[in-house]
Amino acid sequence: MDSLFTDQTTVKKIQEKLPKLFQIAELETMRGGKVGMEVGSLRERILVALLIYKFGEQNVKTDIPITEPEADVYVFDKPFSIKTLSNSLNGLKLVWTVDAESAVKFSTEYVPSCDMIFEHIYWERQGGLYCIPKSVQLEIFEQMGRAEYIKLPKAGTNPRGVEMRGKALKFLVKHSETLKISINWQKGRIEFDAFERWIELWDNEE
Repeated sequence: MDSLFTDQTTVKKIQEKLPKLFQIAELETMRGGKVGMEVGSLRERILVALLIYKFGEQNVKTDIPITEPEADVYVFDKPFSIKTLSNSLNGLKLVWTVDAESAVKFSTEYVPSCDMIFEHIYWERQGGLYCIPKSVQLEIFEQMGRAEYIKLPKAGTNPRGVEMRGKALKFLVKHSETLKISINWQKGRIEFDAFERWIELWDNEE
């Protein structure tokens, strides 16, 4: 994984292409001028495609059993979770939950279990792509303690998930062992039609 962050040709390609690809993902999921929640799945696919491009399809495993709650992809048989966040580093969703009981259960059992690929999207500002080792996550988790690391949804509200607190996230991205590529998130002019490729497929005689 280190070469993704140290090879200057790859770093430059990521800095140039990732904002454009994520902008396309937003356009593809947009309705009524708002980006849909499904954009998260598209962003994850874009990052997995980057890993396949860099390391080869034979070295990237994407068919992950649902019994693995944190891992989203394996690279050279090593598990990684993939997380993306838009705007400021105020908190990062660790898991989506449907009820308060599930949220509490997760918060009492959670321990970082794999390295994290974290994408900080901050349009018109500076963000980055990070690789946060499991060892770094455990270090900050133990230093801060469970209650300060994890934020539960407020009682009586719709529990849409359990978050890592913004303070913990800032410690993680600033850690000396975290790998980072700085990205200037600027939107360009893109001519995009969400239906064009589907129309072409309908028109295809094969």
